[in-house]
Amino acid sequence: MPQSLKSLVQSGRLAAGTFLVEFVTPGIGHILAGAGCDFAFLDMEHSGFSTETVKSALRYLEAGGIPTLVRVPSRDAHDIARLADVGAEGVMLPLVGSLEVARAAVAALKYPPQGRRGVALQIAHDNYRAGPAAAKLAAANERTVLVLMIETAEGVEQAEAIAALEGVDALWVGHFDLSASLGIPGEFDHPAFREATRRVCAAARKHGKGLGRLVTGAEEAERAWQDGFRLLAWGGDAWLLQAAVAEGVGRLRGIARG
Repeated sequence: MPQSLKSLVQSGRLAAGTFLVEFVTPGIGHILAGAGCDFAFLDMEHSGFSTETVKSALRYLEAGGIPTLVRVPSRDAHDIARLADVGAEGVMLPLVGSLEVARAAVAALKYPPQGRRGVALQIAHDNYRAGPAAAKLAAANERTVLVLMIETAEGVEQAEAIAALEGVDALWVGHFDLSASLGIPGEFDHPAFREATRRVCAAARKHGKGLGRLVTGAEEAERAWQDGFRLLAWGGDAWLLQAAVAEGVGRLRGIARG
């Protein structure tokens, strides 16, 4: 049986996945499983994926045994709840910079008494199965995973308070947005970026929360591991395909040149 997303987040061991922003074909779950992925990071913020597309994609990924974290396109309660209702095991919020936003996210994702999510049963999120309502709400609260993205200077300042909040399972460093917020876009070796990363990592460790980020190369991955990140997404579908095809095409042109 595949691990749940929550068990991956809480394990403290490496959970290796990848970022999906372009391709969610019916075979994607089996493709990622064959590649050895532990999870998928499915993006709605930058992809243009609709809720209906995500609802299908979650079933494709489930078929391959791939737990999936969905980045919602906003921090609005109705987006969070809707994605959970269509079957997202984990929800990620972008640009979280305050404790108020974090609390609202917990309330939107969790059913009473933990939150205020509207109740709809025997739909996608509970596999259309009948059962006692109280047990279903408790099971959903236990199963769902909330990951908050720290990707602004404000978020770094509030990282410890956010990490301490019950219902938050992990912090995820949005490295490009964070570097831009700090006024050093793309300068991931800059002391200001390194200090911001250190503070977020320390906050997560102090409160026993997971730590995630996206990496695009071996050196970056090694540093992230040393920093304490255990949820690591290796590149993204469009970039990985382009890089692989570019390498192959380059070799063909080299052969043709003799």
